Amino acid sequence: MNMLTGFIEQTSGDIIIDGYDMIKKPGKAKREIGYMPEGVPLYTDLTVKEFVTYMAELKKVNRKIRKEKINEIIEKTGLKNVEKKLIKNLSRGYKQRVSMAGALVGDPKILILDEPTVGLDPKQITEIRNLIKELGKTHTVILSSHILSEVSQICNKVIIINKGKIVAIDTPEHLENKVTNNNSIYVTVEDPENKMENIKDKIKDIKNINLVTKNEDGTKQYIIEANGNVDLRKTIFSEFAKENITIFEMKKADTTLEEAFMKIIEGGNK
Repeated sequence: MNMLTGFIEQTSGDIIIDGYDMIKKPGKAKREIGYMPEGVPLYTDLTVKEFVTYMAELKKVNRKIRKEKINEIIEKTGLKNVEKKLIKNLSRGYKQRVSMAGALVGDPKILILDEPTVGLDPKQITEIRNLIKELGKTHTVILSSHILSEVSQICNKVIIINKGKIVAIDTPEHLENKVTNNNSIYVTVEDPENKMENIKDKIKDIKNINLVTKNEDGTKQYIIEANGNVDLRKTIFSEFAKENITIFEMKKADTTLEEAFMKIIEGGNK
């Protein structure tokens, strides 16, 4: 990210931002980028509006439209009700918004956000995520995050980097599907007669069945793997009823982005 923003020079290769080479035309390339670094570096003795105005001056926003653009950014980032407050008196969530407002100054085509929700409470995280989604409608957003549930919710393309090398590029859905190599179902049951021990003999399409956990209420959770692409749910409902096994919960064992990430990384380390 430091190389993409021109903060440090690339060690090899080329960085082209909207057609501009970062080394040959750094000024034009950087005009296309709005950068929100991790750690929210702000001038805390300025008010919100003073900071956004200062950023507009630094980025040489046209004087004729500067005031209009500043107000537009403050509105877009939800800062209107705190625009006259000193930044040092704002909550962490609002400081993140101020940092994002600074990145938006100059109407860049590309927004680079480094860990934008670190240190926020759940409400603030939701607000920032929604703001990023909204900005994604009019900007290209490059987001760095170690919170993979966040990546899955916000992003439509994921790049996984392991030890400095790209090991996967795809949509979150495709990455999850790629590492799902079985057809499995989680089922939580009450089984007073221990019939689950022999259920594999009753349902021919069960490939494997393993106990996952024993719950305090006496129920047990199993993971059942089916042969091929067989959907066992109807058969399970029918056969378990015959065997006096009560089903409390049944759900497909979908792979999360976290699981996909770990499998991809582990595969790359072999």
